[in-house]
Formats: sequence, structure tokens, C-alpha cells
Amino acid sequence: MIVVVADASPIHYLIQIGETQLLPLLFHRIVIPIEVFSELTAGAAPAEVREWTLQLPSWVEVRSAPAHDPKSMDLDAGEAAAIAIAEQEVEVLLLIDENLGRREATRRGIPNTGTLGVLRRAAIQQLLDFPAAIGRLRATNFRVSYSLLQELLAEDANRKLNH
Repeated sequence: MIVVVADASPIHYLIQIGETQLLPLLFHRIVIPIEVFSELTAGAAPAEVREWTLQLPSWVEVRSAPAHDPKSMDLDAGEAAAIAIAEQEVEVLLLIDENLGRREATRRGIPNTGTLGVLRRAAIQQLLDFPAAIGRLRATNFRVSYSLLQELLAEDANRKLNH
């Protein structure tokens, strides 16, 4: 069974757009490092994110990361810890949005996707209205290129036409 390890960003944005229920539907269980838990509960996190994190669903497992050096990866503590945990798993998927973190994970051979990948996977399984979810995501401070958004929205429209 695939172990899904998450950095803070995908969890953060799924909470903000009201789509965290997708995670157990798509992946059954999510592992977050202690460092990610700390980021999600920090004072800088939106209140709704802190509240969700303080009442973690049973499908979230908080785990200590093995010894690692975040500075050697040029990443923040949560990203580095998520990569360190993911590296220990045989079958794994890392949920991470930041470009540097995704590049480092890919360099280490760790399959990864981000918030958009989770929403796309859910749309393929007909678990959500993709354009509506993207609209809610765009109302946050999530950053993504306009061309990528248009490509994903066109893919979703084509999938609907062919079903």
C-alpha cells in the first residue's frame, strides 16, 4: 500500500477551500511530519487551518522524521522532514507544492504531486467540481501559472465531454 506523506502547503490549501475530505477518499491515510504539524498550528497559519489541525482526523498520522539536514536541501523544516520520511518508504507519494521541494523530491526519486494534482485526481474520480474548486483556490494566496490552470481546466472540460 502506498504511504502518502504531506508537506504543509497541500493540507493548508485543501482546508482553506473545504476539500480535506478528498484526502482519505483518495489516499486513505496521510502522514505528516511533526514539523508540518507545527507549521499548521503556528500563529501565522490561518485560524481555520490551526483549528482543523488541533482536531486532527483519525486518518492523519503525525510522525517523527529520521535525522536529516534541512539546510543541505535548501528547504524549510517541514519540506525537508516530509522528504526524509518519504525517502524511507518503499511505495510513497509525497504531497508538496513548493518548486524547490518538488525538484529535490524528484532528484531523490520520490514520486510527488501538489494541491493541483490532488484536485485533478479527485476530478478524474468525479469526487468534485474541478472548476469550482479551482475558483476557491484562486481566492486564496495559492500561486500557480495561468497557463497551467488553463491547461488543467481544458483537460477537465474535455474529460466531461468524453464521458
